[in-house]
Amino acid sequence: RLLFRFYEVDKGAIRIDGQDIRDVTQDSLRSAIGVVPQDTVLFNDTLYRNLAYGRPEATEEEVYRAARMAHLEDFIHSLPEGYETKVVGRGLKLSGEEKQLVAIARVILKNPPLLILDEATSSLDSLSEQAILGALKEVSRQRTTLVIAHRLSTIRDANTILVMDHGRIVENGSHSELLAQNGYYARLWLQQQHSNEEEERV
Repeated sequence: RLLFRFYEVDKGAIRIDGQDIRDVTQDSLRSAIGVVPQDTVLFNDTLYRNLAYGRPEATEEEVYRAARMAHLEDFIHSLPEGYETKVVGRGLKLSGEEKQLVAIARVILKNPPLLILDEATSSLDSLSEQAILGALKEVSRQRTTLVIAHRLSTIRDANTILVMDHGRIVENGSHSELLAQNGYYARLWLQQQHSNEEEERV
């Protein structure tokens, strides 16, 4: 909310490439940021229009390309009405994975320099998470990506990981550096790995 300037910072500053975000217009700031949220909002409209929401003025070919890059095309072509399928409460019901892929396609279409992944895989099972992570990795290439996650598998490839506890940064470093520190992150990593193994056995 602070990054989008829904609230103004009253202490310190938020800077992108050294520029205080208060020195640019809200429109300029928000157009530079794309978000894949935890829960993707879909509208009572066609699947095509839901995808094009990322950039309404995009051409058809650009929308199709975004769907391809988000690994949604096979699913869309399996639907009787394809891109014209209505996304409604009593009609098409997308799975958690498919909804997240729609959000990824929207971000690809918007093509922002700054990407925020806000708990983008938290509602998915391990199998679905792997499919989404592959798509997110492609989207994150060549752009600054800020990932907010409790599932550490989502962030293991990050350049820098900031570990927060009760609103304060308690550790930072790469995945391997944090494991070597054998602190809070390392304990959480081992705990989650153990949980995943238990889940696979079941």
